[in-house]
Amino acid sequence: VQLVESGGGLVQPGGSLRLSCAASGFTFSSSVMNWYRQAPGKERELVADIITAGGSTNYADSVKGRFTISRDNAKKTVYLQMDSLKPEDTAKYYCNAITRGPFSRQYWGQGTQVTVSS
Repeated sequence: VQLVESGGGLVQPGGSLRLSCAASGFTFSSSVMNWYRQAPGKERELVADIITAGGSTNYADSVKGRFTISRDNAKKTVYLQMDSLKPEDTAKYYCNAITRGPFSRQYWGQGTQVTVSS
């Protein structure tokens, strides 16, 4: 099983980034996909989740209206479009997958750093 994030980097306040998470080794299409983030000295927090392609999404209040989660089941990839970035969005962002069924599993990526600074 692999979850490989990409797309992080340094961006100025007000800028945009698009994170990608490429999945392999499990049934992606039926899995709940999540983006978490963790800033230094803070607990890891759920940023956004998506149940199925074109289906239900949820966002943390701090990112509503600025971030958009989406997925492409054919490419086994989940995305996080981040617009109007703020310095407080600076964190390491992690992709997370929760498989469905009687033997549900949870998987994590290695994370990608997002730094918002002028």
